[in-house]
Amino acid sequence: MALYSAGVEYGIHCLLFLVDEHGQSREASVRDLAELQGVPLEYLAKVFTKLARAGLVAATEGVRGGFRLARAPEQISVLDIVAAIDGPKAIFDCREVRERCAIFDETAPAWAVKGPCAIHKVMLDAQQHMEAALARQNILDLARQVGQKAPAQFATQVNRWLGERRDNKGAGNPPEVIPLVKVPD
Repeated sequence: MALYSAGVEYGIHCLLFLVDEHGQSREASVRDLAELQGVPLEYLAKVFTKLARAGLVAATEGVRGGFRLARAPEQISVLDIVAAIDGPKAIFDCREVRERCAIFDETAPAWAVKGPCAIHKVMLDAQQHMEAALARQNILDLARQVGQKAPAQFATQVNRWLGERRDNKGAGNPPEVIPLVKVPD
């Protein structure tokens, strides 16, 4: 079972398409981002509502409008995105099992329940480390990693694909289908 929803994955991928590896912003509609990635439009629209509410993306006006990053990509951490989409999540819910040992009869002795539960403490520490790791990574970091992995023409093709759709929205023309380059595994 995953800790975070599919919306977190979709949101991170979408924000990566709103910036290139050099930190240059792009603008795109939710419909285009859903089509580009093959993800459900209705679900992605809900994700973008949460991202906008958190101040991570901003809507752009007009027929060709869509979304853009609301802050510089180096100022949007992965943890910001996770929190915006899924909200605060504890990775562990301590049930205070230590109080219910059969040997204790009806009431646990003071030594058994004194201080924080050791297991809960370990889990809280793990969560803090995970959240710190997510906070250290930002959208620009990820965009640069993708940019290093992808062939040079990929960014050009993404810009062209999104640009074609944006340009054709106001003209009433169906967007041209531009095949994207296959990225080797």
